[in-house]
Amino acid sequence: MRLLVLGGTKNLGRHVVEAALRLGHDVTLFNRGTTNPSLFPDVRRIVGDRADPSALAAGEWDRVIDMSGLVVRDVGLSAEVLRDRVGHYTFMSTIGVYTDKVTPGQDESGALLPWPVGAPDNEFRMDLYGPSKVRCESLLAATFGSRTTAVRSGFVVGPYNPDFGNWGTALAQGTRMECAARPGQPVQYVDARDLADFLLLEVSGAFNVVGPSQPMAELAAAWQSVVPAALPMDWEPAVDRFHLEDDGLFQLDNARALEAGLRLRPDAEAARDYVAWIRDGNVPPDPPH
Repeated sequence: MRLLVLGGTKNLGRHVVEAALRLGHDVTLFNRGTTNPSLFPDVRRIVGDRADPSALAAGEWDRVIDMSGLVVRDVGLSAEVLRDRVGHYTFMSTIGVYTDKVTPGQDESGALLPWPVGAPDNEFRMDLYGPSKVRCESLLAATFGSRTTAVRSGFVVGPYNPDFGNWGTALAQGTRMECAARPGQPVQYVDARDLADFLLLEVSGAFNVVGPSQPMAELAAAWQSVVPAALPMDWEPAVDRFHLEDDGLFQLDNARALEAGLRLRPDAEAARDYVAWIRDGNVPPDPPH
C-alpha cells in the first residue's frame, strides 16, 4: 500500500511508521523536517508545512494517516489538496470530542462538542483542542465521505510517548510511583503499538480506541507487578488533575474498535516494555500540555 503519513517522527507517529514498514508498505512522510530528521533515512520525505500543503499536489497514495492535525484550517487545506489524490483519510482524533464527560459506557454515537462562537480556526489553543478535533472530523467526513476514519484515543502509553512516563521512570529507578487520581478513579489507555496497528487497519467511521476501563489502583498494581519489591504508590501528589466530572471519559465503550480488529496487550507487558525502554537510557518526553 502507498501510505502517506502527516507527521510520523515523534511519539505515536514513530510507531505508525515502524508498523507500516514492518508490514511492507511504501511510506511517504510529510512534515517540516525539524523533529528527529534522521529517523527513517530510507523513507521518502516531503518537507513542508501544514499551512501550505501544496507540495502534496504532485503525489498519489492509497491512504493518508494524519498524525499532526491540530488546526482546523490546516486540516481543511490538506483535505482539499488530497481530495482526489488519496483513497482513504485516517485522522488521529481524541476521546475529548464528547460533550458528556460523566456518563459511563458511551459509544461513538455520543454527542460531540460544539464549535465556540467566534473561535479562530487558524491557530492551536488547548481550550479548543476537543472542539477542533470535532470540527476536523466533520470536515473530513464532508470531503471524503465513507473514505475517512476518526480514531478517538486518550492516554497513549509506551516508548516515545509521555503518558504514564512518570510511572515507568519511577519503576525503572526504584522510586515511588505517584498518581494525581483517586485509587478508584476509572482509567482507560492504549499501548502506542496497539494503537499504531489499529491506525493501519482498513476501516471506516469513528472508533473509541481505548483499553478496558479499570480503577487506577488496579492498573497501578499491574504496573508494580513487573518490578520485584516495587515501592508503595504515593496517592497524594502535589497537583490533582483528575475530577469526578470527567469519569465518563475513562469508561467509554470500545466494542466497535475491538470488533474492527483492535488488539490489546496486557497491562504488565506494556509496563515491562516501557520500563525496559527507560532502563536502556531513554527519557519519556514531556506531556504536550
